[in-house]
Amino acid sequence: MHPRFTQVLLNAAVLAVFGAVCVLPAAAQSAGKTADAPLAADAASVKKLLEQKFPGAKVGYVGKSGYLGLYEAQFDGQMVYTDAKVAHVLVGSVYDTATKQNLSEERLRKLNRVSFDSLPLDLAIKKVKGNGQRRLVVFSDADCPFCARLETELKGIDDITIYTFLYPIDQLHPDAARKSKMIWCAPDRLKAWDEFFAAGKLPDNKGDCETPLATLQDLGQQMRVNATPTLVFADGSVIPGALPKQRLETELDKAEAELKKTAAAAKK
Repeated sequence: MHPRFTQVLLNAAVLAVFGAVCVLPAAAQSAGKTADAPLAADAASVKKLLEQKFPGAKVGYVGKSGYLGLYEAQFDGQMVYTDAKVAHVLVGSVYDTATKQNLSEERLRKLNRVSFDSLPLDLAIKKVKGNGQRRLVVFSDADCPFCARLETELKGIDDITIYTFLYPIDQLHPDAARKSKMIWCAPDRLKAWDEFFAAGKLPDNKGDCETPLATLQDLGQQMRVNATPTLVFADGSVIPGALPKQRLETELDKAEAELKKTAAAAKK
């Protein structure tokens, strides 16, 4: 299978699992960072075979999945399944039929976690609603229609602090960087951001101040952010897509619960 065809399948999987996103063209997607923890000998063999059979693919973690004797692998940012000889590769999600839980999504979520507190939150447009206790980072493109949809969904969420990283995807929206710079250079960045999504109004400036766009592009590449919006929850979970309000509430609460569990475990 040609790597480009493989990427098309994986991008389709992103859309099927996570919903609406603006996805970078395959040729522009970043290599990013992959898990570098030592692998068991059999898993290392599977990883080597995947890399040989799919030149150019980025293969991260590989291990036994617990399903049908298959191995699971982070493959170009997604979870795939294969046998020990990599004779066949399955692209898609594994579900628990009893709980209806997407096990592939949950596994990828754990493997892809980042340190929320290490993110450069000072380079974000910050919005505090209610008590602001729950935290969310959003990589957003000003011209992405799915980012606009997410903004609508977020209007119904309370008790949250939203950190928006300006992340224009030039290949899809060539004017988004200009608009992002104008919004960042506004005296009130949050007001400018909200007004743009509410009415398409841009602030009256040339966008020629110092902006964090280049730094945020580098950050996104390191984190393999290949779509907007991409959401980072307080527990470090990374999920792409314009999630609906109820799903947002669920994920925000899940992240807070995970933080509390981690803190309790650290005290033991």
